Amino acid sequence: MRIIAGAWRGRVLTAPTGQGTRPTADRVRQALFDMLLHAPWCGRARIEGARVLDGFAGTGALGLEALSRGAAAAVFFETHPAAKAALRANIALCRATAQCTVLGDIRTAPPGKPCGLVFLDPPYGQDLLVPAMARLRGMGWLAPDAIVVAEIGCDEALDPAILAGAEPLAERVHGAARLLIFAA
Repeated sequence: MRIIAGAWRGRVLTAPTGQGTRPTADRVRQALFDMLLHAPWCGRARIEGARVLDGFAGTGALGLEALSRGAAAAVFFETHPAAKAALRANIALCRATAQCTVLGDIRTAPPGKPCGLVFLDPPYGQDLLVPAMARLRGMGWLAPDAIVVAEIGCDEALDPAILAGAEPLAERVHGAARLLIFAA
C-alpha cells in the first residue's frame, strides 16, 4: 500500500497484520481521487486547502492521500490499537504530524471544526455509518457543503438514514467495495 499521487507519491504505508484492518486498496483510492478531481461537484479546489476527516481511518491512507494532494489538515478517528499505531507511524513517515490530529471513537467524537472532505470507511456489515454521521453532524464536524465519501461492502444494503437529506452525487463499485459520495 502506498500514496498514489502528490507530494508524498510512492511512500509505502504501514498496515497492521491480521484481518482487523481492511485498508482501501491503491486502485480504489486512485479511482476515487481521479473521480473527485474531475467531478463538477468537487475538483482540485475542493481538495487543496481542505480540512479533511478520515473516520474509521485504519492506516490513514485516505486522509494522507488527501494531504499529499494539497489538503491543509486532517483529523483521523481510529479505535483499534494496532491500526492506530500504524496510522501514527504513517503520519510520521510523511512528516505530517503538525497537520494531523488522531482521535478515538468517531461515535463519541467531541465537538470539532467543520471539515469539507470526509472519508468514512467502517468495518463492513456493522451498521456504523448512520451513528457516525449523526455524531459528526451533531458535533459540528461537517461543513455545510462537505463532500462525504462512504465505503461499504458491495453487497450491503444502503440505509437511507445515512443520507439524512443529503444530496447523492455518485456511487461506484470496485471489487468488494462500494463507494457512496454525497454532499452533506
